[in-house]
Amino acid sequence: MVAAVETVDRPRQGEFLGPLREFLAAHAGAAPRGGTARLTWARAFHADLTDAGLAAPGWPKEVGGMDLSLPDQIAYHREMTRARAPRHPCGLSFIVAPTLIRHGTPAQKERFLRPLLRADEFWCQGFSEPGAGSELTALSTRAVRDGDHYVVTGQKVWTSQAHLADWMFALVRTGEPGPKGISYLLLSMTSPGLTVRPLRDISGGTHFAEVFLDEVRVPVENLVGQENEGWSIARTSLGHERATAFLSDEFRYRRVVTELIALAAGSPAGDDPVVRQGLARMEAGVRILASNSRRALETVLAGRDPGPASSVNRLMRAEFDQRLHEVALRVIGPDAVLGNREPTAPEGGRWTYGYLMSRSATIGAGTAEIQRNTIAERVLGLPAPPPAPGVGRG
Repeated sequence: MVAAVETVDRPRQGEFLGPLREFLAAHAGAAPRGGTARLTWARAFHADLTDAGLAAPGWPKEVGGMDLSLPDQIAYHREMTRARAPRHPCGLSFIVAPTLIRHGTPAQKERFLRPLLRADEFWCQGFSEPGAGSELTALSTRAVRDGDHYVVTGQKVWTSQAHLADWMFALVRTGEPGPKGISYLLLSMTSPGLTVRPLRDISGGTHFAEVFLDEVRVPVENLVGQENEGWSIARTSLGHERATAFLSDEFRYRRVVTELIALAAGSPAGDDPVVRQGLARMEAGVRILASNSRRALETVLAGRDPGPASSVNRLMRAEFDQRLHEVALRVIGPDAVLGNREPTAPEGGRWTYGYLMSRSATIGAGTAEIQRNTIAERVLGLPAPPPAPGVGRG
């Protein structure tokens, strides 16, 4: 493991590194305080990054990307992390983008990809429903063809950033029950009949929302791929979300683990053997995450679908995030009860806030239990358990 890490820590120096470093020296820096100011700063940064031709390292050049090799993509994300460049303010954009690149029409790519990359437009994901969370093929939101439009009626829930989004990529029922009757639509969030109701979460914020759709008319030209083939198309979104959309996380986690070790070293908790063991596990975990993320990226760059193996990446990342913040709260001790609104909270309450936010990590985009079932059945080839009496399998 150590040898592998040392190898990737010396990436091939691509021609893009000089311009990227110059851009970061001129644009990156300390993030402004306050949610609105931080959001505005991040949007401006990514607009300038796109205009400079230094965004989307893994996208093909014909759709505005840099088309970098795997080693150069790793070098790119390392530079961005070192400079503390802001992450794209709408991570969900990089879930729909690979789907549009692979399955979208030329008009869809032309219309949506550049505004998405510049953060001019935000996206949300309309997959989960009150009766279809981890088992998405049970969704019931219906889209009925009416001339040049689909008329969409139903409800989505746990929709991240819906209150900020300009567009939603959604799965809707256009045919028979099950996966063969699902289509993939792009909906404007300003459409008549669409209502967003924010949901307050444990951190005190409103990161999620319910979305109600009452006969929302969506142009047929906003259908991605063919009608009733949305489930297979959605696998592109889900696979990239779990395998590659968060490639930069390995460098962010590397930095965060280093910061946590420094925090422990400067406090009495650094002498606690339980804390020291937890830090050792985090150090090992961040190296494993790096190895697994690069393996997943190699699969995508080779033109193959990440498939069920991407569930390994999703599960590992979610559980690592939770364990990391559990160790952090043990380091902080009793002051961990102080939230990010308390001026005397250690490091602005970042660790407590992160702990609260990490609770959803093993629920969103498929629960940890669903991920384990997928890994067991479709990666390891283990037999599926028999369904409970009266319960079918989607």
